[in-house]
Amino acid sequence: MRVSLYLPLGLLGLLACQPENKPTTAPATMQVHDDLGRALTLPAHPRRVLALAPSLTETLYAVADTATIIARTQVDDYPAAVLRKPLVNSYPLDMERLVALHPDVVFTIEGITPPDAAARLGQLGIPVYYQKYRRVADVLRGINDIGRLLGRPAQAKRLTDSLQAQLNGLAKPVPGAARPTVLALASADPIYVYGQNTLFTDEIRLAGGQNAVRDTFPQPFPALTREYVLKMNPEVLLGGRFGKLDSTFFKNNPELRRTRAYQTRRVYATTPNLLQRPSPRIVEAVRELQALLRK
Repeated sequence: MRVSLYLPLGLLGLLACQPENKPTTAPATMQVHDDLGRALTLPAHPRRVLALAPSLTETLYAVADTATIIARTQVDDYPAAVLRKPLVNSYPLDMERLVALHPDVVFTIEGITPPDAAARLGQLGIPVYYQKYRRVADVLRGINDIGRLLGRPAQAKRLTDSLQAQLNGLAKPVPGAARPTVLALASADPIYVYGQNTLFTDEIRLAGGQNAVRDTFPQPFPALTREYVLKMNPEVLLGGRFGKLDSTFFKNNPELRRTRAYQTRRVYATTPNLLQRPSPRIVEAVRELQALLRK
């Protein structure tokens, strides 16, 4: 039996009416809003990124393809691999050096990069994406946001799921138990502290304490007088070893030796660059605070 090589005219007409299968093209850009509510246009697949805050550099190393991280700042020190990246000063911001690196997007934190600098970079075609944090949960959300923007949501979610599980596993404060008041020094001379509107307030809450600074100041790290600190009379002071602060901070402010923290020697140092960084090491920070409160 012979097989016809000719299709019926009706079938030919039907095929001719079928839509042509054209390849779809993915969008080259995406429209987003950062944590400050600023509208930005970002590449759909950023290939050259950098952060102007050390905590965000840590986040990039935890989530991004590290080959896409093109620079570090003068304060970046974790992970160690970051030290092999080219240097861009973040304070004062080396605008010329940054522009020469041609980043697709720059990540920063509220209060780190001046808004006018971000605006200038935006005019040059370099979007600056701000994050801000008030609670530990905001840090996890920020990690997922960066994963989404970099096209690596699965990597970010694995990380935040692990961090959330660790937070859930922390020992909970005994219901009704008193929470010690904790004053954390950002600077000993002059006296600058972690205010009520900083991430520290939520970190110390999760650890079982409370921020000794109860008033909310316009500045997140307010300068306090010795009289104000004495009136607060914190039970725990963070900022350095007892012996070191006794010969410096308390020597310069002898009246503060009347605080409960000094009287009970509950004056402790924290791991450098851990407490102040809203990074993937956030659970380590809470865990360290919890251990100090139990001493």
